[in-house]
Amino acid sequence: MIAVVDAGVALKWFFSERPDEPHADRAVAVLRDVGAGRSRMVQPPHFLAEVAAVLARKAPETARENLFDLQLLEWESVESPAIHATAIDLSIDLRHHLFDTLYHATAMHTEGATLITADDSYYAKARRRRRIIRLQDL
Repeated sequence: MIAVVDAGVALKWFFSERPDEPHADRAVAVLRDVGAGRSRMVQPPHFLAEVAAVLARKAPETARENLFDLQLLEWESVESPAIHATAIDLSIDLRHHLFDTLYHATAMHTEGATLITADDSYYAKARRRRRIIRLQDL
């Protein structure tokens, strides 16, 4: 599997011990599959910055360490005008933030990839589009 994980899924890796973090076990399973080479991860270029921004806000005492841990994980960052154009179209059509649609557009433009999202509101808007699955449905 080629996974594009949104920031919400990646953040569950760091907050998996919190009792109020739903589906963290599934997010950790995705991480384990990537780490073991059973899955490949492809991300849009803003992935690291978006995760870092939330870590700085929600876990400032461990944000730097968590960021360094995330950078140890192997993933391919992809960017192209076609991905950005699709993200713009999705953002306009679905009336949703461009950063979220960039994850989906990345999956749509990467053969064999699927967006794994923890964002139920985006999923509700985009579920009829291809290449998207909710984390809880894995």
